[in-house]
Amino acid sequence: MRHLKKETLKTILVFADSKKNKAPIRELKELANSAGIQVLGTLSQKPNRIHHSTYFGSGKIHEIQDMILETGANLIIFNGRLTGVQARNLNNIFKISIWERNQLILKIFADRARSYEGQLQVTLAQKLDELTRVRGAWLGSLSRQGGGVGTRGPGEKALETDRRQIQKRIRILRKKLQTLRKNRFQQRKLRQRNQVCSFALIGYTNSGKSTLLNCLSKAKVETQNQLFLTLDPTTRKVFVPGLNTSVLTDTVGFIKDLPPHLIEAFKATLEESACADVLLHVIDASNPNMKEQIKIVNSLIREFGWHKKPIIHVFNKMDQVCKSFQRPPTAFYAKVSALSGKGTPQLLKEMKRAYFSLNKKVELFVPHSDEHIMHSLKQQIKIHKTEQAQGGTLLQTGMSFYQVDSWKNFITK
Repeated sequence: MRHLKKETLKTILVFADSKKNKAPIRELKELANSAGIQVLGTLSQKPNRIHHSTYFGSGKIHEIQDMILETGANLIIFNGRLTGVQARNLNNIFKISIWERNQLILKIFADRARSYEGQLQVTLAQKLDELTRVRGAWLGSLSRQGGGVGTRGPGEKALETDRRQIQKRIRILRKKLQTLRKNRFQQRKLRQRNQVCSFALIGYTNSGKSTLLNCLSKAKVETQNQLFLTLDPTTRKVFVPGLNTSVLTDTVGFIKDLPPHLIEAFKATLEESACADVLLHVIDASNPNMKEQIKIVNSLIREFGWHKKPIIHVFNKMDQVCKSFQRPPTAFYAKVSALSGKGTPQLLKEMKRAYFSLNKKVELFVPHSDEHIMHSLKQQIKIHKTEQAQGGTLLQTGMSFYQVDSWKNFITK
């Protein structure tokens, strides 16, 4: 990407699709606005065939050129994927920067990353993306100038040098991130030993996850009506009646066609959700594209292997929903307004219910000599049935796998 000052970025959005599907257009505009880029116009057309050298035909090329002259745009953002050859040729034709949607998302992540870990992850994603572009666009290397069959010219040597440098940088970044992942792992193990109940917020970007975190934990995490405002995991204590100490983690949001380089680079961040006991899938109930966003997040949940966890579907922004809302066919759900706090008591009940769904049925026997632990036991564990037996009390309980280890001396089966 050609370097331009943030305040000078003025773009035309180009879509290789018909104007009937407005959701991608609206979302790309929101992404551009989130990046501080001024949108001067949009062009949409589904080409009859893809041109190998320029993607679009000459007619659409001329139309884009005219719009550039009329608006003074210095950037084109293409809502799709261009080959290295296509990107290079279009850049030569238009004489301005050509970005893909993935590059726009990477820019937003680069602008928003605050922590050392977040910056490392974004840099890794950029380098992984850059590596794929080196193969196709040659990174400005000289063209092949070999003198005979099987020979290599200076252009190919320059390409190999570029690739080696990027690959070396990728290895360094991965090594640093691996160290940070080990630190996060130790923190999670400590929480497990202390029997801390862990919840994680997931969902489409800008669905209100950070606002819900603030509402439930009384935190003061920054919130704005922007896509991908949260990149770094934020964990806060929450009080869930009937549970031990609980923590809630806010993580990066999802989006349609999330760049695979981001998924790979943000493994450490995604592990915070992967290792949580219960997931809260926050959904913007006021979004006209709500059903499609739910499908996108659900597909990522399955891709990451999180679908076996208890998942609470939290329909947020219900204060903005005018029409009647039918109960979704999910095991755990709540309707809330994170901004006002309405509906959060029911959500807390669902969080407790979902956490207890993790529990396995365990039988305990507490001797009369240890009856002093009964109060603590009832505070921490769900008791299903109590019977007096010879020499003590027999209890049918539900325990999490953390609690089983703590009370193993009293477990009979």
